[in-house]
Amino acid sequence: MAFAHTETASTSASPGHVWALWSDTSTWPLWDPAVERVVLDGPFRLGTTGTMSLAGGVRAPFTLVAVSPDARYCDELVLGELQVRIDHRVEAAGSGATITVETTVTGPGADDVGPMVVAQAPQALRSLVEMAEARVVEGDQRVSG
Repeated sequence: MAFAHTETASTSASPGHVWALWSDTSTWPLWDPAVERVVLDGPFRLGTTGTMSLAGGVRAPFTLVAVSPDARYCDELVLGELQVRIDHRVEAAGSGATITVETTVTGPGADDVGPMVVAQAPQALRSLVEMAEARVVEGDQRVSG
């Protein structure tokens, strides 16, 4: 069984502004309503493991299975027999960027669990864009101030 979902958004923020939020796991609960806390067992790089505390009291171990600074990271969570893979990509587009988040859930019941996993994905992406764009404005104010 497999479930797949893709969310895409455009932003006036640069890939670097988006990456700054992604690579700082302390910000994840600020832009992703499904995430309460993230603890990494090392630096934000390929192979690093950690634990994600999700809404509803679910704690899930995860591994960073792809990390390309300013471009992409992919985390893989294991929830019992289910595997949740969330691939985050950002690409320069005009004076901003395009953000794509692909979620794949595999294992028994993936078709039932998948929609619950991505239920807050649109809000998470909107919040991420808002936070990244706020950082652009803050940076502009520091430069001109």
